[in-house]
Amino acid sequence: MGSPIPPGAPSRDLAPSPRDVVAARRFVRSVLDGAAPGIVDTAELLTGELVTNAVIHARTGVEVRAWLTEGRAHVRVSDHRPDRGLVPHDRHAYACTGRGLALVEELATIHGVHSGEDLKTVWFEVWPEAPAPPASPWETVAPPGRSLTVTLNDVPYALYWAAQQQWEGLLRELFLASADGRPAGVRPDGARPDGVRPEDLVVAQDTSNVICASMTVAVEQETPDSSTLSLLVAFAADAAPRVAVLRRVLDQADLAAQRGDLLSLPALPQLRAFRHWLFDQIAGQLSGEHPTAWTQAPGAPSATPTDLAPWDASEVEAALVPTIAADDGNRIIAANRSAADLLGWHAHDLVGQRLTVVIPEHLRTRHVTAFTSLLLTGESRILGRQIPVPALHRDGRVVPIRLSVQTQEAVDGRTVFVAQLTATTAPPAPQAPPETARDDRHSRRPVPGPVRLPSSTRKVRAVGPGRATPEWLSLFADTGVALTGTLHPHERLRRVCHVLTQELADWCVADLVDEQGLVERICVVHRDPRVLVSGVHLGRLPAMSRNTQGSLPRVLRGAGPLLVTGIPPLSRPQNPLDARQLELVEQLGASSAVVAPLRSQREVFGALTMVRVLDEHPFTKEDIPLIAELVRGIALAVDNARLHQHTLSNAEHLQRALLPGLPRVEHLELAARYVPSSTTAEVGGDWYDAFVLPCGDTVLVIGDVSGHDLQAAVAMSTLRNMLRGIAVDRPEPPGDVLHRLDRASHTLYPLSTATCVYGLVKRDGGTTELHHSSAGHLPPLLTTREGDTRYLETGRDLLIGMDPGMPRRSAREPLPPGSTLLFFTDGLIERRGESLDDGMARLRRHTADQARAPLEVFCDELILKFGAEATDDIALLALRPTPTA
Repeated sequence: MGSPIPPGAPSRDLAPSPRDVVAARRFVRSVLDGAAPGIVDTAELLTGELVTNAVIHARTGVEVRAWLTEGRAHVRVSDHRPDRGLVPHDRHAYACTGRGLALVEELATIHGVHSGEDLKTVWFEVWPEAPAPPASPWETVAPPGRSLTVTLNDVPYALYWAAQQQWEGLLRELFLASADGRPAGVRPDGARPDGVRPEDLVVAQDTSNVICASMTVAVEQETPDSSTLSLLVAFAADAAPRVAVLRRVLDQADLAAQRGDLLSLPALPQLRAFRHWLFDQIAGQLSGEHPTAWTQAPGAPSATPTDLAPWDASEVEAALVPTIAADDGNRIIAANRSAADLLGWHAHDLVGQRLTVVIPEHLRTRHVTAFTSLLLTGESRILGRQIPVPALHRDGRVVPIRLSVQTQEAVDGRTVFVAQLTATTAPPAPQAPPETARDDRHSRRPVPGPVRLPSSTRKVRAVGPGRATPEWLSLFADTGVALTGTLHPHERLRRVCHVLTQELADWCVADLVDEQGLVERICVVHRDPRVLVSGVHLGRLPAMSRNTQGSLPRVLRGAGPLLVTGIPPLSRPQNPLDARQLELVEQLGASSAVVAPLRSQREVFGALTMVRVLDEHPFTKEDIPLIAELVRGIALAVDNARLHQHTLSNAEHLQRALLPGLPRVEHLELAARYVPSSTTAEVGGDWYDAFVLPCGDTVLVIGDVSGHDLQAAVAMSTLRNMLRGIAVDRPEPPGDVLHRLDRASHTLYPLSTATCVYGLVKRDGGTTELHHSSAGHLPPLLTTREGDTRYLETGRDLLIGMDPGMPRRSAREPLPPGSTLLFFTDGLIERRGESLDDGMARLRRHTADQARAPLEVFCDELILKFGAEATDDIALLALRPTPTA
């Protein structure tokens, strides 16, 4: 227990009140007067931390003793709860609680704890000289009584530590808020009667300590081999009611934080979802329920079960998709080259800037308001959704993108906001001179660096039984050679499986997840090529469901690599996917297996299953870390092949190139937007056009060719070019122009149909008129500056391609100054399960609200409002007459 207490050593008895922490610090400073300033300052700081811990966790009277001998400071802090063990925490820079014991470990020369019958004493000494003797270990006290083991499968360790730090901060604030005697979370005016009762807060604080201590012990007993851990955690058998109280108290604390009654912020959606899952698992299993893995739990917004890996800046830098990461201070902390190139920056110049540097000025207030609302309320409106918005290029241009923001936890407890910026129809960027052109080494995805586990869970690992390091290096090299021989992802997997069966396993199985989320078995390979597997095991596998609990679905949801040693009997009732997997395992004669995820940027797209048959050399836990690193490289190579194949088949860049620039016309404002479908990578037939005729009239066109493939894009391009030629050939009313277009289209593409609106904007002095004709397209919408709206229904006839001999009508409408004329395609308003009339009415209401907004803002707000939930391409073209000077 350190140096013996000298007779007459000064002591001070304190009440369990936050106010007495200050008294303890002053007492220690007065007793140690005369020691070196650094000694006194350190002792005072550590005393404050220890007394605070005693006040919050022990809630008994506190005794502080201090004395000085030979320049060395001695401090003892005692409470009357010897049964209450210490809960040491890792010291993270972003932790809001749990620093006390970590500071003692770091700053004290020696330290320790001693528990007797009536007292628990935490002690430390601070010496002026060096080197210091070894620090004393903390002594923890195991809780008495019968315990039960709770199984927590697929725990994402970064998410757990972030959730723990957040809820401990809430409890700390609740305790301090209740120090004045009123129920925590209740305002002084008594406006909200749903405060936390003091007795519930005591139970919640004690239960939180038990959970944190038990989880720490369980994590230290594991050898982390991936982004998730499967833990066996011991809890008191009768703890379920207390865990329920903790859950309820924290939910009430979240509400108090949302109201601004606490200094702590409420939990973000993914932290709240994980906290609920953890407490429900503990309470449920203690009450006899079966465990449910986190990968099987319904995800909160931005917390889908596959998002288990801790955030790592190297993953951002390795992503081919333009990606930017920001912290909770709205400051950019990482950006990859793709994002920098898209926005005209160097990646290192973006780091450290506020996120608003890439947001157009008219949307910055909206962004800051939404981001602040997320932090203050813990509720999100855009996390996990794809939102079409404009981004700001460094040269001032606006770059249309589709934005997807997710949250990820770092190993130090931070929450990081990761944004992917998918370009849609950006204006052409200036061509780089030859000396600055990108070379080949920047066109390939770099290998991301490994995720570093926290020091508290890192252990020295063996390479594996019977396998030397050079053999592993050879295996890495051989898989690399196999992966470089083809660009087809399926063939890459087959080749690498053959390598794995020669050097690592007896069997190897590869599965991939398609765009619909269904699993396809690509290959089953044996070490001996003469051994064949029935073809029934290949191809499409049964769909995963909520009750699918086998190792394969867990891995496909984000867990793993998983070591499988206890193979369940086939006779056990299973869902179809688990049954199919067990049939294969039985046929393979497996004694042990490792199922590892094939993970790309923020998704799991497949799995590798490696099987050993002989019991003499089963897979062990020591094999997992190197297998995880091996499969990480395989996944990167296969994902690159998938991206290459996707790029070859994706003709969206053709459609973007076909969309025209808008002319500059005096006394007219023009704006256009095109957003491809968020649910398909195929090109569609949506298009718009605007140009000026030789006579000075302005042509506005919007249309939609049937189909979503390359043929539709070609037909759209041909139709647009034909219409341009017909319109420029001679001045005619819009109905006649569409009639000639219909005949030409029927001659060249007799089986093709299309909708189209052709408008001719004429100015005569101070008045502006629209002459228009429609071929089966949705009518243009006119919104006056005062907010009156109406659809221009006249001049409508059949689709292009239906009856080329039918004459077409023209209509004429005046366009008041400051009004907004909107041409749009059906993707803007059509929604599954909703009538078209409802969509058109909703559009009228929204344009009325934005009637006076600048035209660019008008278009951006339409895309923000309607684009996020669209399942079809969206094209819109807007015009606004401006008054003459």
